[in-house]
Amino acid sequence: MKPLVSIIMGSTSDLPVMEKACKWLNDNQIPFEVNALSAHRTPDAVESFAKGAKERGVKVIIAAAGMAAALPGVIAASTPLPVIGVPIKGMLDGLDAMLSIIQMPPGIPVATVGVNAAQNAAILAAEMIALADEEVAKKVEAWKAGLGAKIEKANKDLAEVKYDFKCN
Repeated sequence: MKPLVSIIMGSTSDLPVMEKACKWLNDNQIPFEVNALSAHRTPDAVESFAKGAKERGVKVIIAAAGMAAALPGVIAASTPLPVIGVPIKGMLDGLDAMLSIIQMPPGIPVATVGVNAAQNAAILAAEMIALADEEVAKKVEAWKAGLGAKIEKANKDLAEVKYDFKCN
């Protein structure tokens, strides 16, 4: 089994956030890998990883980073693959990381999800892969159909909640 998605984080301290991406991909049976690489502490390893990812069959890279948040941009500079940045909440409630990931120079785009939004990064990665992979497309469609069912159930449950002045 070869990974379609590569999840990279600056250190294992980001794992509690990134586990949501791992769980979503795992639950939807989309092969992935997880590694810790630091743009500042292991720059040569980051560049080597990014340059070799496509050749290894990876289709999308999810890169998590906090504070200076250089990792997603450094990876994007060294690969033709789409990179999704996940800003990690730390100082300034993650605003510093989010701005660092969003503000990339022309020619080096990084798609960016909300602060600590690892699950959304996994879903976005699957949607990208689904453009060329019908099996992944069916998984994404099924998962999204389930979202509507959850809201329908929530509304049925809310209908059972009684208040004196509630009109529905």
